[in-house]
Amino acid sequence: MMRPVAVQRLAIPFGIVLFAAIAVSSATPAATPQPPALTLKTAGEMALRNHPAVQAATFTARAAEQVTRELRSSYYPMATADFTAAGGLPNGNSRIDAGAMTASRVLNRYANGVAVDQLITDFGRTSNIVASSRLRAQAATQDTQQTQQDVLLAVNQAYFGVLRAQALLKVAQQTVQARQVLTDQVTALEKNRLRSMVDVAFAQVDLAKAKLLLVQAQNDEKAAYAELANALGLGAPEAYQLVQEPLPGPPAADATVLVAQALQDRPDLASARFTHESALRFARAERDLWMPTISAVGSAGYVPAYQVPLVDHYEAAGINVSVPLFNGFLFSARHQEANLRARAADQNTRDLADRISRDVRVAWSNSVTAYQNLDVTAQLLKQANLALDLAQGRYKLGLSSIVELSQAQLNLTEAEIANTNAQYDYQTQQAVLNFQMGQLH
Repeated sequence: MMRPVAVQRLAIPFGIVLFAAIAVSSATPAATPQPPALTLKTAGEMALRNHPAVQAATFTARAAEQVTRELRSSYYPMATADFTAAGGLPNGNSRIDAGAMTASRVLNRYANGVAVDQLITDFGRTSNIVASSRLRAQAATQDTQQTQQDVLLAVNQAYFGVLRAQALLKVAQQTVQARQVLTDQVTALEKNRLRSMVDVAFAQVDLAKAKLLLVQAQNDEKAAYAELANALGLGAPEAYQLVQEPLPGPPAADATVLVAQALQDRPDLASARFTHESALRFARAERDLWMPTISAVGSAGYVPAYQVPLVDHYEAAGINVSVPLFNGFLFSARHQEANLRARAADQNTRDLADRISRDVRVAWSNSVTAYQNLDVTAQLLKQANLALDLAQGRYKLGLSSIVELSQAQLNLTEAEIANTNAQYDYQTQQAVLNFQMGQLH
């Protein structure tokens, strides 16, 4: 007969279990949520939806369209309903005294009626006013597009500003790390009587300068995020993981074609042209003030309560012709004012076209310079790295002082900053050039 095997239970101390649980939990830390990714295109779309300047311009354009509807109402008949009651003294001898030219007797009555007034023609004044208002509405629409261009430019500048600030912050952090390592090495060598306190002092000064650079870079990054939030139409900065944009291609070889394209596509120039045409049509409308106005009027109604000699209904129709004769030269002054304002609008359009041509050429020149700086700063960074390697080797061999090594480190930091600035300067200048051409999307 087989005996049952005795199962021994191991007693594990509670402290060991607790330590193991803590070790496992520390080995799998909670994942830190990453900020959402943001591309330049997404940022532009967000700004066009949220920015108050875009919303205000849109509402203004829609209000201008309603003005056209208001003025076009003159083409339609104006109908009003009237409800009139009157009563005289019982003896029937009531009279109208001074103050109005009407029937001399007040009769007891109550009447319901409708009056209709329809403009037949004013010889072009209303049509010119409506056309002028329609052109102003088109100008307001172009102003909305120009506001969108302004917002998109601000988004581009802020977006590349954040990327620039982040890149410069990395440069500052790497500079602090490199100079901290050098300071520690020189300090250790000085303790072993292999370097002097002068070397330690130089290294500590360079480390302090690097820390100042880091503090400034951290502040610039916060300011750049604030600018981005404002450009996006947000009330407060939000954390985003900005996606790097590829460098655009080289700029055009000549600015002449770019200027011609800008004069065709710029929304603000189109708005100025519409404004000039609107002023011309309004001047024609002011000229037509001297023309007669012909309108038809009619009225009809029912009189449920009346007394003799009234009847229980009435109808009437007529034609009214209004011809201006003299008003103290008011119409002449208004026509002359409108003509002068139209001429001023024409000159403003010419001035804007000249300024656009200048701005495009300046933006193109800046873009060409920024593009050339890419190669120059890349070569500068390459030579600065080489110079630092040589300076470090000479310093280790005791062939040079720490001043030479310090200067090489400084040159490398300046080269890295210049190379970073060149990259984002070119992207920003390309955005400015596209803005000046009216093609920023």
